[in-house]
Amino acid sequence: MTSSAIKTVAKHALWFWAAGLFGLANAHVVLEYQVAPAASSYKATFKVGHGCGASPTRQIVVEIPPGMRGARPMPKPGWTLAIERGPLAQPYTSHGRTVTEDVQRITWTARTPDDMLDSAHYDEFVLVAQTPAQAGPVYWPVRQVCAEGRNDWTEVPRPGQALSDLKTPAAQLDILPGAGAAAHQH
Repeated sequence: MTSSAIKTVAKHALWFWAAGLFGLANAHVVLEYQVAPAASSYKATFKVGHGCGASPTRQIVVEIPPGMRGARPMPKPGWTLAIERGPLAQPYTSHGRTVTEDVQRITWTARTPDDMLDSAHYDEFVLVAQTPAQAGPVYWPVRQVCAEGRNDWTEVPRPGQALSDLKTPAAQLDILPGAGAAAHQH
């Protein structure tokens, strides 16, 4: 990545980090880093800052956006993982093999009531994936299921609509133009 591309990513990351703090204060599930270069590896850290009212979070379900490839979740002590795969509309080649299906959904579920995320606490749910080759916004629908109730962070803005106008917005990742030939493609 060139130094100007690194500076651009750093500048956007700082801005989105500050916006992420505001988003967490507003109780939405947000990404820790809200910008990433195209066609690169990305660590998606979903920040969960509350339950459903006073009810603890027992499950987090992340839908993998179209164009994101090869998602792999980070296990969490006290939580089980479920990974759902499905066929791709557009197969791709990775490391010399054709990929015709990929991860579509990742679910973390607390093993016991003691493992649930208490509403007064904060936690993170992490996965890695390859970003799309095209620049632009990517939206991650997240469903937060609690012992009582749920929050579906799934709204995507219509053209001309701001994410801040939505009551239950999906987590947004802005894909920036990639570094070109220097980027490692998967």
